[in-house]
Amino acid sequence: MVIAALRTDRHAEPSTATGSPLLRVQGLSVAHRGSLLLSNVNFGVAPGEVLSVIGPSGCGKSSLMRCLVGLDAAAAGTVEFEGVPLSVDDAAGEPEQAWRRRLGVMFQRGALWSSMSVGENLLFPMRLFRMGDEGWCRARATELLQTVGLADAFETMPQALSGGMRKRVALARALVLDPALVVLDEPGSGLDPWAVAELDQLVLQWRAERGLGVVLISHDIPSVMRVSDRVAYLDPSSRSLLALGAPQALLDHGPDRVRQFMRAGLERARQPLVENAAP
Repeated sequence: MVIAALRTDRHAEPSTATGSPLLRVQGLSVAHRGSLLLSNVNFGVAPGEVLSVIGPSGCGKSSLMRCLVGLDAAAAGTVEFEGVPLSVDDAAGEPEQAWRRRLGVMFQRGALWSSMSVGENLLFPMRLFRMGDEGWCRARATELLQTVGLADAFETMPQALSGGMRKRVALARALVLDPALVVLDEPGSGLDPWAVAELDQLVLQWRAERGLGVVLISHDIPSVMRVSDRVAYLDPSSRSLLALGAPQALLDHGPDRVRQFMRAGLERARQPLVENAAP
């Protein structure tokens, strides 16, 4: 049975102080290769809110992410972004496809184009959506690279960067179209705690400065505790969104399996660093 955790907490529902939710998920069921992973998932993300999605391996985090960004169709239910149902049909017209410019995505492995320089990776989406002339686009790309601490990397090829640097380029590219919402898929995966903390600071900076909404898919519980307004726990045994609430409230008072999962994540982070973690 689905447990609607901590609905009395002030973080259990998205804030409506800044208007309607940017992202609204209603009755969503998610399947992968014919196997049902999630059923009847409901949540919203408000402007300026960071919602983290956590859960054990196989709970459906990645499949949910693909539905949220319009890469895969849901088995049932709806995903609305700024009031418009998302369409996976690239042939759909306006306004069905207008959301693609307003929703940024950072994939787990960065998904940078290896044949393009760092700067070209940022320029490509701006050219695709005709955001401005070439000079304006180059200035924006340069500004974003400066923001993520890679001001000198414009002409560098992605292969020459460390794992942490590639993640920062991917984050800059996710933000290059000035989206209202970004979906970040395991941004700290493979990085050491210092690199993860730097990414967390960038996310919080953009949220504070631009009112950016964020959906963070993560298994990094210390990061989740630092940046999240609310946390959604996906449970593989019940195939449901088992708990939704403020991170500290879930850690202290959530269902047993949620508290155990979060505490295990915090304890694991206290273990000695793996020597080959990416810088």
